[in-house]
Amino acid sequence: MSVSSEKQAEVSVNNTSIKDYSTSPRNADDTLLAELGYKAEFKREFSMIETIAFAFSIMGVVASVSSTFSFPLVSGGHVGMVWGWLIPCFFVMAVASSMAELVSSMPTSAGLYYFSAKLAPPKYSALASWITGWANITGQVTLVCSIDFTCAQMITTAIAVSSDGATIVSSGATYGILLAILFAHGLVCSAATNVLARLNLFYVIVNVGTTIAAIIALLVCSGDNKVSTQDAFTMFENNTGWSNNGWAFLLAFTAPMWTLTGYDSAAHIAEEVAGAQRTAPIAILVGVFGTQVLGWLLFIACSFATASVADLLSGALPLPMGQLFLDVLGKRGMLAIWSLIIVVQFVTGAAQGVDASRVVFAFARDNALPGSRWWKRINRRTQTPVNAVWLVMTGAAVCGLLGFSAAALSSLAGASVIGLYVSYATPIFLRITSGRDKLVPGTFSLGRWYIPIGIIAVAWVSFIVVLLLFPPTQTTTPAGMNYAVVIIMGVFVFASISWIFSAHKWFHGPIKNIDDPRSSLEGKEL
Repeated sequence: MSVSSEKQAEVSVNNTSIKDYSTSPRNADDTLLAELGYKAEFKREFSMIETIAFAFSIMGVVASVSSTFSFPLVSGGHVGMVWGWLIPCFFVMAVASSMAELVSSMPTSAGLYYFSAKLAPPKYSALASWITGWANITGQVTLVCSIDFTCAQMITTAIAVSSDGATIVSSGATYGILLAILFAHGLVCSAATNVLARLNLFYVIVNVGTTIAAIIALLVCSGDNKVSTQDAFTMFENNTGWSNNGWAFLLAFTAPMWTLTGYDSAAHIAEEVAGAQRTAPIAILVGVFGTQVLGWLLFIACSFATASVADLLSGALPLPMGQLFLDVLGKRGMLAIWSLIIVVQFVTGAAQGVDASRVVFAFARDNALPGSRWWKRINRRTQTPVNAVWLVMTGAAVCGLLGFSAAALSSLAGASVIGLYVSYATPIFLRITSGRDKLVPGTFSLGRWYIPIGIIAVAWVSFIVVLLLFPPTQTTTPAGMNYAVVIIMGVFVFASISWIFSAHKWFHGPIKNIDDPRSSLEGKEL
């Protein structure tokens, strides 16, 4: 067949273009990936619906709300539940929209640190990439631990309820449950791409179905014990210990910020997605919006069903949401819905494990991690980064040791949000400053609105990072301190020292691992 008889598709990346004469969408994806500097090493098995399911499942609405229900209860009561969720949603959507534009332009598993490298001034390109990469990996691994440890706590809650309080699982046993969950997730996340893609359809069905069931159950079974509409939307209770009610309410934002993380997953599996330039940004936007809507409806149902905030906070169960279901549904009803929530939390952790492993793989592919040659290997049988999967699970297990301290475990959740959102905001900041003329828009573009939306996104992240570093009460003790700053600073000190004394000599940002169509630059800086 002659070239003139084939369908021509032009691919533009970083102000360059080549002709792709393939009629296969997957070949077009691989051609674009080659222009970004990487060879195709994954099978593109994720369809659009499966990619959306993945982005949605990683946020696990009902399980994430159950995990973080204590934050709005303490920080505003009914007002904290309803408005403490809704207000951050608008700002998170600005972050998600900016990220969707970036991944549409540069759909690679390298994701955020690649974006930073391309949008930063040449002199600081490698440093921007280094900072973004380490922030993202910190958030990814700690989020795996946070999700799975909460899953372990959900299991211990179920044990306590089923035994009528006779069996209280110790911290050591809870950690043992965590290790079992991490091992199971290691096996799941090591599976082939087509298996992972199909599993996500199951994930989203369980996630959405359980969320809707929880909403209906709370509204119906609470019966005449529901609070009035006025109280459900306007009753404010400050149980934080902070004297300023406004500041106390702002702390309720922790719940949606912990839930609405991980949606960068669509970027990190971009090399496994068919039609990535279009599919990945749609998955980000649909996943975030769907989670926001269902989460708000669930919190409204919780607000109506909560007859007494004080009683929930003083309950014997480790998670107040479990106490709410027990009060409203009774023992059998609570265990039934709680079992489904445990399943949702488990699959959320599995999805997050896949996401984190792709970040580790991509960073190692650019030789940015100690032992990179091991972590960037693709398993011949599954064609997935199995070594990277088990590195993530091992790192999460080490982080799980913090679970022996309630304050440290809570701080770990805050650290995961801070790490992820710093990595989200860095390329967005560079996009609206030094990178204004560097981005070649993909299928999805914000057009002229990228600057105001980007400013809102960066300003919001700056605010929320400061917020998440504050202790939960005005007068704190070592046992109740917020140690997120210790975790975050520990990683950044390590990354900074590594950069100053070593990495600046050998890490020059993303590197090519494929021959450039226009030259032989394999192994050179992109």
